[in-house]
Amino acid sequence: MPIKIPNDLPARLELEREGMMVMSEADAIRQDIRPMKIGLLNLMPQKQKTETQLARLIGATPLQIELTLVTTGSYVPSNVSAHHLSTFYRTWEDVADEKFDGFIITGAPVETLPFEEVRYWQELERVIDWTLTNVHSTLDICWGAQAALHHFHRVPKHELPSKMFGVFPHRVTDRTANLLRGFSDELAIPVSRHTETRKEDLKGIDGVQVLIESDEAGLCLAQDTAKRHIYMLNHLEYDAWTLRDEYQRDVDQGLSIAPPKYYFPDNDPTRDPPNTWRGHAHLFIANWINDTYQTTPFDPQDIGKV
Repeated sequence: MPIKIPNDLPARLELEREGMMVMSEADAIRQDIRPMKIGLLNLMPQKQKTETQLARLIGATPLQIELTLVTTGSYVPSNVSAHHLSTFYRTWEDVADEKFDGFIITGAPVETLPFEEVRYWQELERVIDWTLTNVHSTLDICWGAQAALHHFHRVPKHELPSKMFGVFPHRVTDRTANLLRGFSDELAIPVSRHTETRKEDLKGIDGVQVLIESDEAGLCLAQDTAKRHIYMLNHLEYDAWTLRDEYQRDVDQGLSIAPPKYYFPDNDPTRDPPNTWRGHAHLFIANWINDTYQTTPFDPQDIGKV
């Protein structure tokens, strides 16, 4: 079944051009079923690109999904139009009384700041606590994962000597995990981080299990069964061009940056990079949505009570 998003959302046109079924409110009502409700707290600067990337993966699953775009109320981002925010987004305060089967907290370009110095940190802490009572399963991505790990378990982030940047080889460490059904033993995953969360910092935390890691890029994916949170520290959702665009942005700003590793053919930035992770991105989100669908209460008001 298709994904239900606002009719005029720019991502809708791109997804329809790609052949994805995107449904209207009227069509969703006619199906007379309870759709899965997924919220997306989008903290990324290029919000429309992130909306499209995640909606593409969510909409490829066989269930009817209702996607709600969420932004912070305590901080208004300056790199997106006020019209786009007011038309397509709701603040967290606006949805705080609602229940969600799934919720996604994205990364943000603030990872080198101490958590407490981020302008919306206090609000984000309230959001993370709120997920325990109002969300059945939460997927935290990149800095969003670091933020949740720090909030719940005081796990630190460590600044790297240089940016971890490229499409790095990773390996599955638990082949029995439902989230990794159908995964290859080894896979390539895009990484774009100035900091890292270390596997040893998770030792001794009850209910937190490492699922994917890399010899070169470190910890990638962990699952927190006690909190019902999934910590994805890298970017399976990225398009083929995302790392190229980040690299070109840094070059244009005069920053000293090497081309992303294992990305451009022959490490030549003039050549088109292949997307070698797309299949695992779809499989990961499909597994997450399927597990959420199988375990979420039928009555949304029961979410968070067990």
